[in-house]
Amino acid sequence: MKKSVKKDSPKIEELKHQARNLSITEGIFAVAKDSFGHQYVSPFAIAINSSSPMVAMLTSISGLLGPLSQMFGSLLIGKYSRKRILLKTIFFEALMWAPFIAIAILFYNGILLHTLPILLLLSFSLYTIAGGAGHPAWFSWMGDIVDEKDRGRWFSKRALVTGFVSVVLVIVAAFLLDYSKKSGLTMMGFSVLFSLALILRLISLRFFKKSYEPKIKLKKSSYFSFWDFLKKSPENNFGKIAIFRFFFTFATAISSPLLAVYLLRNLGFSYVIYMIITFAGTAFALIVMELWGKFADRYGNYRTLCIASALIVLIPFLWILNTNPIYLILIPSAISGIAWAGFHLTEKNFIYDNVSAQKRGFAVSYYNLFWGMGIFLGAGLGAILIKFINTNFIEPIILVFILGGIVRALIALWWLPKIREIRKTEKFTSSRAFKEIFLKGAAPTIHEEVSEIIHIKKYLRD
Repeated sequence: MKKSVKKDSPKIEELKHQARNLSITEGIFAVAKDSFGHQYVSPFAIAINSSSPMVAMLTSISGLLGPLSQMFGSLLIGKYSRKRILLKTIFFEALMWAPFIAIAILFYNGILLHTLPILLLLSFSLYTIAGGAGHPAWFSWMGDIVDEKDRGRWFSKRALVTGFVSVVLVIVAAFLLDYSKKSGLTMMGFSVLFSLALILRLISLRFFKKSYEPKIKLKKSSYFSFWDFLKKSPENNFGKIAIFRFFFTFATAISSPLLAVYLLRNLGFSYVIYMIITFAGTAFALIVMELWGKFADRYGNYRTLCIASALIVLIPFLWILNTNPIYLILIPSAISGIAWAGFHLTEKNFIYDNVSAQKRGFAVSYYNLFWGMGIFLGAGLGAILIKFINTNFIEPIILVFILGGIVRALIALWWLPKIREIRKTEKFTSSRAFKEIFLKGAAPTIHEEVSEIIHIKKYLRD
């Protein structure tokens, strides 16, 4: 039976349109916070002499606490408006950058040096909890202001604009850090970056305050516990996707948290080279983001997921084949950015397609708990391996990368065939897709992307 779609009034449609624009603008400040703050947590941990296992544990612990806090956040949706939840959680998330600044100052003055890595782990955990508690409200809110038929395209457009800002700012931050390091003021450089992260996150609150929030009515039947979700997961499509995400995240987390250690400590790159390598992937992702959205809307999320997953399997092996910075930028980083852009777009669309609007807040929190448990266990295993592996024929970190790649391949081969597409999609042929999406669609897409960036810049100026 065909599902009837209730059309909104012109006034509501206009409010939703304004809310989508505000969301993109808010996203710019959110990624600016990440560019100055979140992206430099691992380099900061290395700079204050944290051990390699401790750097891996930053990812492991936060990966578990974030989704757990999301479960708490999903329960708040039934009691408070989504806007109120986000305003509170973002405020506390912003304030959590103050301990990072304090740690940098303490290290600069030689105070509590052996305790600071543990304090950093605690501070990052609190920051993660604050951010995670608001995510279900944000995810549910965005699902109500974006039409189903345009989700792939809109989310890819939002990611394009915010990604462009992220690439520029993270490189600016890297030059600032390198200059600070040469001047013997590395900790002062980190203090400046974390201060900017705090301020920019507070600014983003302004756009949530101005944004329209559609009313949502949650029935008692909309609630389902994590235990209910766990029991039914093997029987339904969304549950299978969540299980796949758990195992695939576990596999990727074995080696991915150690990339910063590999580039900064093993290969000895500067902050600028490190960030150019790691964020080159984001730049390549920007080029294909809109194309991924068009591909997913036309040929389905499942095909997008399979292609992206196949590329992700290759990434750990590509990182260790060559240590030349140009190679690292153009091959593993580029493929990583392109693959993960498709993967993240797909998993978001899968949740919207498979879960009703009333249940999305709970569903995304449980889904992300699966994801977080995968990170916790995978990064924990990576930390154990890097600590206890002792070989003469190969560097331990190289062996961890190889093991991580093998596990990725096995999990993709086992789980992907169990997932199915639920939307009606066009018949797929590789030649047709390449011609219509990647050739005909490329030029208009680039023009639209440039126009969108200009529009946002004008909006901010006004």
